[in-house]
Formats: sequence, C-alpha cells, structure tokens
Amino acid sequence: MNVTIKDVARVAEVSAATVSRALNGHQYVAEEVRARIVRVASELRYSPHHAARALSSRRTHTIGVVLPDLHGEFFSELMRGIDHAARERGLHLLVSSCHGSLAEQRDALRATPGRVDGVLVMSPFLGSEEALDQVLAPEVPAVLMNCAGSPRATVLNVDNYGGAHAMTRHLLEVGHRRIAFVCGPADNFDACERLRGYRDALATVADAGPEWTMAGAFDEASGYAVGETFATGERPDAVFAANDMMALGCLFALRKAGLRVPEDIAVAGFDDVPMARYVNPALTTMRVDIASLGARALQLLLQHPGLGGDAAAVVDTTALVPHLVVRDSSAMPERRTG
Repeated sequence: MNVTIKDVARVAEVSAATVSRALNGHQYVAEEVRARIVRVASELRYSPHHAARALSSRRTHTIGVVLPDLHGEFFSELMRGIDHAARERGLHLLVSSCHGSLAEQRDALRATPGRVDGVLVMSPFLGSEEALDQVLAPEVPAVLMNCAGSPRATVLNVDNYGGAHAMTRHLLEVGHRRIAFVCGPADNFDACERLRGYRDALATVADAGPEWTMAGAFDEASGYAVGETFATGERPDAVFAANDMMALGCLFALRKAGLRVPEDIAVAGFDDVPMARYVNPALTTMRVDIASLGARALQLLLQHPGLGGDAAAVVDTTALVPHLVVRDSSAMPERRTG
C-alpha cells in the first residue's frame, strides 16, 4: 500500500498543504508542527515522488554544500548540524569537498545550477569572495561561511578575532608571559583573524613577551612538529594553537617527549572539537558551536525569497561568538624553574 500525503496529514492532524510546506522546507510552519509531520512521515515511511515535486515546484529540494575538506572533527560537526536542519525540513544534501583548492571550489560551484536549490559554501581562502561572485550563478541562492565578505551572498562568520583575543588574554591573566601562537595557513581567513586577535591581545599587557609565531596547517601533523620543536629547544610558557587539531598534535608531542602539561608548558586551542575534552590533560579552548554554525547557515539560506523566505524579513548574520572553556591544559603552576 502506497502512503500518500493525505495519510500523513490525517495522522499528523494537519492539512495536506501544511504537510507539503513542512516537507518542502517553507519557513511558515511552526517548528513543533514541522517536527511532528517529519516524525509521522518517517513512521509511515512516506516517500514523496521527488521527480513530480521538482516538475511542479521547479525545485530540487536539494541543498548543495561545498567545503574545503571533509576530513576531521570540525567538518564532521559542521555537516552534522547542516544535515540535522535539512532533515527536519525534508531536504537532501549534495556535498562536495574542494580539498583545499580554490580551483576545485570554482568547479563545484559551476556545477550547481539545476542540481540544487541553494548552496552553502565554506570559503576561508583570502580574496576568494571576488572569485565566488564570478562563478556563483545569479539564480542560485548562497550563504558563505567563514569568508571575508561578499556582495553576492549572505555571509555567516565566527568571531575569530574576538575568540583569539579572549584566549590570549586568559593565558596572560593566569600569569603566562611568553605565549607562542601556532598559525593556520597564511591564505586562510579564519587563521588570519585568529592571529590578529592574538597579536592585539599580547600588546595590551606591558610585561608580556614578544610575539612568537610558529607555522601551522590546521592539522595534527603541523601541531606535532611544533611540539617536537619546543620539546628539544627553547620553549614558551604557553602555546596557543589556532585550532584544536594543531593543539592536540602539539600536546601529544610534548607528552611523548616527557614534558608535563601544564607544569612545563601550557597548551590551548580553538574550536572545542569533541576530542578536546577527552585527552589528558583536557584541552583549554575557545568553544565554537560548530553544529549550530551549520544549522544556522542552512536556516539563513532558506530565508532567501527564492526559497520561500520573506523578502522583507530581517536576516540575522551576527557572527557566532566563541566561549572560553578552561580545562587542565592551561593552568599556571605557582612557580617554574629552569
């Protein structure tokens, strides 16, 4: 027996039109009603005829997602947030990774017209917004995440500068003076904003040590290499890595070399990926609600008039504010020797 939209409407105690709006991702459905409809549709194993839906509405009910990479806890959490928000609205995802290549990102975006109703793009490459304006088809609504800005699309960012400033101030306030910063890629928007926050915070304390930066690549291997350098040579009071994956790599190298964290050197990161709280010592970091970033980006996309949103509605693009999470890796011992 084929389950119809009328069957879903009857069990959910709403009209068939409301079921259609809820499963098509329209904004004007109360969230509790949408959740009930999605639950009932799932229980009844209702499967809409997507080809017919697309022909009647001229929509694919699919959202494109173009990310720099799919590897690592950050992107897993981001996709979890996007996927959850999409499923609540009966939408599908078409996901592509550009493997850190701006050229591959352009190719992925050129392929979007006709295949998706809108696109979410994480484009941290500095200067990439101009290129995006050239390749994003005007008929495809877009939301950019962690981007310097674009007149072509809505932009949703994390307050990377404020977060890095707050972490550096925390390390200074607990008594660390020589603070090293492990940078991310030089052409990465997030990395540059976090470096800027570190530098400005360091300048606020008169007796702070000089700027001390180390090259990094936002991965565990580059953090591990920095940890090996500090284990065998001069080391700072604290090392602040521009993301958690580098911080975790650094922490592992320091512990492997026999150094005590935080007694010999403190370590801090940025993002609060799930692993950060389960290492020993647990990692002090700036918490970004990564899943919420993805979910909110999708919600912003669906506010576009071309996707059923209200053209007069105020779109909230306020940057997500990271929150300091102090754990055992950054405590200041009463006195260091040597």
